[in-house]
Amino acid sequence: MKMLAVALCALALGQGDAIAAGTHAGGHGDKMAAGTPGEASQATRTVRVELKETEDGMTIDPAALQVHQGETIRFLVRNVGEIEHEFVIDTPVRNQEHKKVMAQFPDMEHDDPNSIRLEPGAEGEVVWTFSNTGSFEFACLIPGHYESGMHGDIDVAHK
Repeated sequence: MKMLAVALCALALGQGDAIAAGTHAGGHGDKMAAGTPGEASQATRTVRVELKETEDGMTIDPAALQVHQGETIRFLVRNVGEIEHEFVIDTPVRNQEHKKVMAQFPDMEHDDPNSIRLEPGAEGEVVWTFSNTGSFEFACLIPGHYESGMHGDIDVAHK
């Protein structure tokens, strides 16, 4: 079943994207538009992230982040909410593409270095090196969560 979901994901994203970015079973490879997986020992700072529901919707705290090109961030992500959430780093366009696939396969399992999916009360980490400048995004792509407010901007400036 997992292989079927992976194959359908690759088809949904298009052959070019599948070749360039890999599949969910094999990760996105060593490099993405937002950068590359990092090593915790090389992190220049740690950012604590909380995923939660509120009376007004759902949030990721902090709501935005400023980063310098080449900076490695250790994201300590904690789900303080009452339902499952995820934290995904990518471009806004790729997150929208991924969100469409998630709508078709909401139980899709991820094994990507740019994301983590957490049950309520769980915590984990994503370590990421932002090697490219530009505007990127972090988001929860579980159906309905993005629309409820679970996304934020990452601005990566020159060194």
